[in-house]
Amino acid sequence: SVDNIQFPPFLTTKANNLCWLGYGCWKPDWTLIIINSIGAALQSLYILVYFYYSTTKRQVLLKVLTFLALLAAACGYFCYFTDKDTLRSHVGLFCSILTIMMYASPLTDLAKVIRSRSTRCLSFPLTVTAFLASSSWTLYGLWLEDLYITVPNVPGIVTSVVRLWLFWRYSPGRDNPYRPLHA
Repeated sequence: SVDNIQFPPFLTTKANNLCWLGYGCWKPDWTLIIINSIGAALQSLYILVYFYYSTTKRQVLLKVLTFLALLAAACGYFCYFTDKDTLRSHVGLFCSILTIMMYASPLTDLAKVIRSRSTRCLSFPLTVTAFLASSSWTLYGLWLEDLYITVPNVPGIVTSVVRLWLFWRYSPGRDNPYRPLHA
């Protein structure tokens, strides 16, 4: 079942992987190419599994088709540029925006978490992984002195810390407002 799992993070991560793959191919940067190729393949698998188990297949399919249309439009836009510096700045900015969207997408459940005082709709392993990934990419970007890699991953660290705080604040032991009666 995919009842409690949101679909937008899967699409934003897929878009993020594909854009950074393109940025890595343009640069060329084999670290970006290899990691984002694997990430894009895994996201495709996750999307297929989500689609298979979803009860709202039509909505999921519509979102995927919209995503593909936007991706095709972005590719067409980038093919327009012949100057490599202009292309790099536009692709880098586009990748940066997608990365920030990817890291922010799990926060769509923030109001739900605060209202219910429960983190059941958030994934702790994905939060830790997002923290490690955004930290690693930030360090990699600093090492390369590439602001397009560094800057958008800092919000990933921040949003992961916010989610980790939510897990601490609304830990499973605090989900139950009632005290057990002692016998």
